[in-house]
Amino acid sequence: MTVGITLTKFLLEEQRRHPNSTGNFTALFSDLVVAAKIISREINRAGLIDILGATGAKNIQGEEVQKLDEFANSAIINAMEHGGHLAGMASEEMDEIIKVSACYPTGNYLLLFDPLDGSSNIDVNVSVGTIFSILKCSSGGNASTKDFLQKGASQVCSGYVIYGSSTMLVYTTGNGVHGFTLDPSVGEFLLSHENIKTPEKGKIYSINEGNSKHWLPGTVEYVKKIKTQDSDRTARYVGSLVADFHRNLLKGGIFLYPIDKKSSKGKLRLLYEANPLAFIAEQAGGMASTGLARILDVEPIELHQRTPLIIGSKLDVKEAETCLKAHEAGQAAS
Repeated sequence: MTVGITLTKFLLEEQRRHPNSTGNFTALFSDLVVAAKIISREINRAGLIDILGATGAKNIQGEEVQKLDEFANSAIINAMEHGGHLAGMASEEMDEIIKVSACYPTGNYLLLFDPLDGSSNIDVNVSVGTIFSILKCSSGGNASTKDFLQKGASQVCSGYVIYGSSTMLVYTTGNGVHGFTLDPSVGEFLLSHENIKTPEKGKIYSINEGNSKHWLPGTVEYVKKIKTQDSDRTARYVGSLVADFHRNLLKGGIFLYPIDKKSSKGKLRLLYEANPLAFIAEQAGGMASTGLARILDVEPIELHQRTPLIIGSKLDVKEAETCLKAHEAGQAAS
């Protein structure tokens, strides 16, 4: 492929490599790209129109819903439901799954998404993003909640769109990770980062040290170790998962949101955040873990299940796992 080709052409070239392809996935992805462009446009105008701040409502997570959360959620649903490629959708912002209206045809794919990750940062102009995951639906067009409860290893595609100094879409279908940057002058995503490979070991560590008083001993030990034994390490933490992950993917490093005394099950959502980013990390040569096991092997039991997440460069994640597992073993022995 040539850097600078459009995402549409890239998808068509990928489709031609699979002679039995029906084109349904390519059409589905194209609808998702339209939603990303609409959200990007609105974010770029956020300071000029009345779309900043909270709505006054709270989502299923108990978090304040921002006006842009609501807009992004509606933009994705409206762009996706009419295409005839989905059996259903699930959003981090909504309690239950989203069934396709009876007036539209259905397909064999499921879409899960976090419409606007990091949205609380939007009014201070910090990068935010949309995270998505695509699964196959085994029960045909009439999807139920159970159909969405698949291991991350079953994903057929995952990705994210980061809205920052430029708008960039990064995705994988299990054949490497590719990044496309939106050129606003032509309104197209153009290939800018082909076959992304994350460094095996990085210098960056990203963790919310404001939570340090709640950390468990394994986390304390790991952070102390990298601070005292590795003079090359540097802390970088934005507080927007997509922004922290994207930087570490390209530059190398580790992001940690482990279990702690406040969040015994973890903080991030397995289906909407951890699984999609874990698929990308592994395809780029990195690793994603709960601290004790591979993220993509976790069996979901509920739609909004939370999980700890340690993700990034392979050797860094393995080092963190070693500390966390050693502490776990010590606790079991005592």
